[in-house]
Amino acid sequence: MASLKALKLRIGSVKSTQKITKALNMVAAAKLRRATQLALAARPYSTRMAEVVGSLASRVTPGPQSPALLAGTGKDDTHLIIVVTGDRGLAGAFNTNIVRNVRRKADELRAQGKTVLFYIVGRKGKPVLQRLFPKSIIAEFDTSQSRNPTYEEARAIAKDITDRFAADGVDVVHLAYAMFRSTLVQEPVIDQIIPIAPSSAPEAANDSAKAGVAPAAVEYEPDEEEILTDLLPRNIAVQIYRALLENNAGFYGSQMTAMDNATRNAGDMINRLSIQYNRQRQAAITTELVEIISGAEAL
Repeated sequence: MASLKALKLRIGSVKSTQKITKALNMVAAAKLRRATQLALAARPYSTRMAEVVGSLASRVTPGPQSPALLAGTGKDDTHLIIVVTGDRGLAGAFNTNIVRNVRRKADELRAQGKTVLFYIVGRKGKPVLQRLFPKSIIAEFDTSQSRNPTYEEARAIAKDITDRFAADGVDVVHLAYAMFRSTLVQEPVIDQIIPIAPSSAPEAANDSAKAGVAPAAVEYEPDEEEILTDLLPRNIAVQIYRALLENNAGFYGSQMTAMDNATRNAGDMINRLSIQYNRQRQAAITTELVEIISGAEAL
């Protein structure tokens, strides 16, 4: 059984930890509001961008003259997964869930005989993937120095990815991140961004038909292929930027929840230790009184 001094030191240590977790909870809550605003503001733009690109892609028959980002390489052998995780921990299972989803996708592709490569954005995904898939990480992008995701970072990642798609023999590119739903729910998703899937337009048309709205007739000038040549790299940057924003909001939401749980657990531990301390202190006082009374009676 621990001594009174040991229990007192333990209570003090847990109280110090509780102060830290409470402070982290407050910081995460303050940052979450701004991160959520940015993520929600980016959703309509990125969704509409994907719909426009999908609409254009559905009008173009892929061929030798089509943009490579649209037509692809004609093969499906090498898949590159951009893994977007956080740079810091203390966020519960946030980073673990993203990596677990990526691992499931990679195992599925490898079972089909595909080669899987990884492009790491954020520090927390690298150690696990490096252990599970040695020599499969081809590059990483450091985001630890920026306080909030920026479009310039997304453009730099997009340019690096498109250059590698053209030069390194990559056939398909996927984007893995966590979609922010609420402070309690962050949904890991994996989207294909290269080559573009021409499915957004039919889905949008079906949604419009269900809503009773006739799809608009659009004529493009110049032709669709010229527009796609300029629009496809921009769309990739926009989708990556959205993933960075969604991940940022999800990280702070998960961290706020984790620190709130840690603060409450520390409070429960302090209560249990305090009860144990008081019981032992009362037992020690009782023992001393009994010894005093016994000594007095002996005299």
